[in-house]
Amino acid sequence: ILRAVFLQGSDDTRQKQGKAKVPAVVAKRAAELRATPLEERPVLLEVTGLTKRFGGITAVDDVTFDLREGEILGLIGPNGAGKTTIFDLVSGHLDLDGGRLVLGGVDITDMGADRRAALGLGRSFQDARIFPAMTVAENIAIGLERHIEVRDHLSSLLDLPAVQASEDDVAWTVDDLVELMNLGAFRNKFVGELSTGSRRIVDLAMAIAHDPRVLLLDEPSSGIAQKETEALGPLLTRIQQETGCGMLVIEHDMPLITTISDEIVALELGAVVTRGSAEEVLSDERVVSAYLGGDIDVIQRSGATATTRRRS
Repeated sequence: ILRAVFLQGSDDTRQKQGKAKVPAVVAKRAAELRATPLEERPVLLEVTGLTKRFGGITAVDDVTFDLREGEILGLIGPNGAGKTTIFDLVSGHLDLDGGRLVLGGVDITDMGADRRAALGLGRSFQDARIFPAMTVAENIAIGLERHIEVRDHLSSLLDLPAVQASEDDVAWTVDDLVELMNLGAFRNKFVGELSTGSRRIVDLAMAIAHDPRVLLLDEPSSGIAQKETEALGPLLTRIQQETGCGMLVIEHDMPLITTISDEIVALELGAVVTRGSAEEVLSDERVVSAYLGGDIDVIQRSGATATTRRRS
């Protein structure tokens, strides 16, 4: 009954007017990035000497790396290698014991998580943090909250033209993201009704709605089926290509991370072991020994061995 009363016929008429498109400015910048060699792109995120201790245990030990515009950088390592702790430090959920963080040329070392988010740092978590009693479209709209231009309660009460225009902008962007993430069939379904894989895609859509310059993805394939994992790689690649954001991805599924990543950073005991292409990292004896238990065949989790993306 609730679905019939509140959701039936609630599809926005904009859907019937044609497919939503990625904004022209974003699409143009993304095209420019694809034509630019990785080493010539500007650095978005600089991590220098990152250090974190818990009592007498050093969880992150002098970690240094950078992320360039439009790059997908993978982080791999065994459990306890410090991957999620690095995400917590970069996103501002943990305080540093040492090191420096620079986002888009701005030193964010001493900033809180909210200020880092306002500068364009987005993050997803291993457990999808979304609202199960709301629809897919409503959840994505929540992700757009920081982009709402009119916040005056009186204007909203009177439904002034500025408020209407702001709400239209949000609705159009929701349409864009629903199409980008192939969520059209679930647009008006309650999130609590979706599979784990579909909820993960909604979580990604909300992270993208934030319009991040840098997006941190913590094990996006966690808890989803193998078939959904295989479909996740092309989706993440498409997101990067159409938005141009830089992605830092933690992932244990080796075919997935090697397929989507431009480069991979391997960690062990909180320190960087090596960085390079997928072939270089997976052929490093230290990585094979520490992460794969000495057996390279362990990487065959999601199907045939993946090949690394190539960019001109």
